Amino acid sequence: PGLLLLLSGLQADTQEKEVRAMVGSDVELGCVSPEEGSFDLNDLFVYWQISESHTVVTYYLPQNSSTAHVDSHYRNRAWLSPDNMKRGDFSLHLFNITPQDEQKFNCLVFRKSLELKKVLEAVVTLHVAANYSMPVVSTPSSPSRDELTFTCTSTNGYPRPNVYWINKTDNSLLDEALQNNTVSLNSRGLYDVVSVLRIGWTPNVNVGCCIENVLLHQNLTVSSQT
Repeated sequence: PGLLLLLSGLQADTQEKEVRAMVGSDVELGCVSPEEGSFDLNDLFVYWQISESHTVVTYYLPQNSSTAHVDSHYRNRAWLSPDNMKRGDFSLHLFNITPQDEQKFNCLVFRKSLELKKVLEAVVTLHVAANYSMPVVSTPSSPSRDELTFTCTSTNGYPRPNVYWINKTDNSLLDEALQNNTVSLNSRGLYDVVSVLRIGWTPNVNVGCCIENVLLHQNLTVSSQT
């Protein structure tokens, strides 16, 4: 890592990209040389790291297959293709995406024959998403004669959701002050949400609970009525 910090100060044009991936899927983070022609693997040092923390994701060093410096979170999940690297494609293959992979990844390529000159740099921002479960809305309870309570639950989503309650009679949004949301991270690093709506008692109430995943442009809505 000390060598990497020293090398990263040397200049090269930086490519910047954004990629989206679903939790549990595999993703390719691009880092491709604009130069045509073949590359000699014995002449290359290739590093992938987390931009801010300099956590080592994977690397390629000639005649060195050790993964000793790779962070445990990425060991056996990050891969570089030697055949692709010979063609100037240093893209990172990352398997079994987790919410913790939502990071800025930095690709750095150096040429030994050019006195370790940096010949390529790319920054790839990975956005991670997971589908929320279809909301479940409890049948309304009436803790008192003048109030109705509805509870909406949805689990295992990412990123953090927006929650809306809707008056299904005219499809208007209900005042957020009427709802109390509890959003928590579960053991998988995904979000669970419970929203409780309290409204004044009236007959024939028809409401909907909407869970919005902004990253996926997804709205899940379930209705409940008295």
